Amino acid sequence: MSGAARLSRVVLEEDAGANLPPLIEADRAQAVADLATANRFAPLAVKRADNAEGPYALHLAIRDGRLLFDIRHDDDVPLAAIGLALGPFRSLIKDYQMLVDSHITAVQEGRMERVQAIDMGRRGLHNEGAELMRQRLDGKIDIDFETARRLFTLLCVLHQRVSAR
Repeated sequence: MSGAARLSRVVLEEDAGANLPPLIEADRAQAVADLATANRFAPLAVKRADNAEGPYALHLAIRDGRLLFDIRHDDDVPLAAIGLALGPFRSLIKDYQMLVDSHITAVQEGRMERVQAIDMGRRGLHNEGAELMRQRLDGKIDIDFETARRLFTLLCVLHQRVSAR
C-alpha cells in the first residue's frame, strides 16, 4: 500500500461530556496514539474518485444504531461515509465492558494476578473484534489487523460514551 493509504488523524464525534472510567479513556488514548504511529486505511469507494488519495481524516460516530465512518481528505473535505450496523458487535462490546468492570474491581482489590488474566482476555476480545471489523469492512475499506484492533477499541469507547449520556 502507498503512504497515502493511511489515516492522518481520527476524531471521535461523541468526545463531549461522558465521564468514563480511566481505563476506557486510557484505551482510547492508546488506540489513537497507535493509529497515529502506524495504520493501513484505504477506502475502496473513494480511491477511484478524482483527487481522493489519502492520507485521510476519519471521524467516527455512532448514529441510529450504526458506526459511521465519515472519511475526509486530510484538510477535512468530505469524501465518503460508510455505516456499519452495530448488531454484530453488540456481544463483543458487552464483553468488553464486563472485562473493564472486572479490571477496575481487581485493581481496587489489589488482585494483580487477576488483572493479568483480565488483560489476556481483553487481548483476545480485541482480536475477535478486529476480525469482525475487517469482515464488516471487506469491500469497503482495506485495513490491516492492527488498524482493525484500534478501530474496535474506539468503537467500544464510543459505545460507552453514548450509553453514559
